[in-house]
Amino acid sequence: MRKKIIWGAIICSMIGLTAFGYKMYQEHGKIIPFIEQLSKNQVPENADMQPLSQKTASYVGSDKCKKCHEDEFNPWKESYHSKMIQDIKKDPEAIVANFSSLPAEADFKKEDIVYTIGGKFKQRYMMKKEINGSMDYVIGNFQWNTETKQWLPYKSYKDWYEAGFEQNSSKVGTSKTCDGCHFTGYMSKEKRVEPAISCESCHGPGSNHVQDPENNQIYKASNVDPKRSTETCLQCHMRNRDKRLEHTSMAALFGDVRDYPKGYEPGKPLGEYKTKAPFDHKETDEFYGNGVGKKNRTQGNEFVKSMMYKHGITCINCHDPHALSNTTTKPAGDASCMKCHTLGSPIGPHQNTIEEHTHHKADSKGSSCIECHMPKTGRHLKESPLTVRTHIFGFITPQETKKYNVPNACNNCHKDKNVEWADESLTKWGMNKWAK
Repeated sequence: MRKKIIWGAIICSMIGLTAFGYKMYQEHGKIIPFIEQLSKNQVPENADMQPLSQKTASYVGSDKCKKCHEDEFNPWKESYHSKMIQDIKKDPEAIVANFSSLPAEADFKKEDIVYTIGGKFKQRYMMKKEINGSMDYVIGNFQWNTETKQWLPYKSYKDWYEAGFEQNSSKVGTSKTCDGCHFTGYMSKEKRVEPAISCESCHGPGSNHVQDPENNQIYKASNVDPKRSTETCLQCHMRNRDKRLEHTSMAALFGDVRDYPKGYEPGKPLGEYKTKAPFDHKETDEFYGNGVGKKNRTQGNEFVKSMMYKHGITCINCHDPHALSNTTTKPAGDASCMKCHTLGSPIGPHQNTIEEHTHHKADSKGSSCIECHMPKTGRHLKESPLTVRTHIFGFITPQETKKYNVPNACNNCHKDKNVEWADESLTKWGMNKWAK
């Protein structure tokens, strides 16, 4: 209660009209704690916000962080970020696939595996191999679909960079395609310091900070402007192209194309290291024709086009980067949205009741913020069910489904109804006039 009174006094002071200001606070106070963030001066996109002490620092691994940051370290250790790459010698249970059914055409055996990649939706397997005189890893030609419990063929060169490598998975090193995001330290230093997405993946190299924490600050996303904060996540959670392709050809980069922003460290301007995957209002393997992502890891591509991003909302406003508590498999649900949004408030919903807003009962799935504004539109593998939620946040209409074949919230839930029925329902509610 004391905090509310303090915030009330602050907003009244800011507005300069005590009675009006306090009334506004009482009605719309949820947004007040975010005012400092939302009103931050947004730095130029080419500004370098990395602390100076990190310019000469090296990566040391998360164990060095644990001593002073145990409250952050412990939930991170239980999160999927810490388990994206797993050493099976240390933890044989990391393998989730059924190897008794591994197809005869597989170019690897269980005993060949050094690391697993993923495991929540799919799992791939890394084997050590020398490529062009350097120690590297390759990925096996079959992957395990965790959702459907089956083996599926996998070609590590089959992506946007297909013309940049030999058409042979055993000759495509993970150093070019995976390691920048999955091994801490590899993105900028090309050293696999830690097989995980660990502390320094988001905070930058920590050797100087470990030696003298007081005088050598480390990058912290919550301390910078919203757009630069979001870039910390976009380094990996945005589908991209090799930045060098802006000035050279795929042929010139043959064998050395990167599927991550080589050289980037948190705090640096990401745009100087990464080009986002192109979208030209045409359907591709990555996007539907309206720009909604078809795959995982398109959250950033969608989010930067949203009103949330434009108004200064960041990834960490909704996701705890240490615990990863608000995810597809562990959603925080509408509580995450209602931290800011309130019925009848300036940022909506503008109606007085949830039933007026959704035309569904308050306790039904049709009145869920995330089901309507973040419907499942993407797949981790084309054979998988829809599990990836869009981060555009605008309502995808049945008309868009008809035009672009993109899933919409109405038919995701009402699977027994067709798109025309959903479209007619919106028209009947007076919600569809300008969308057609």
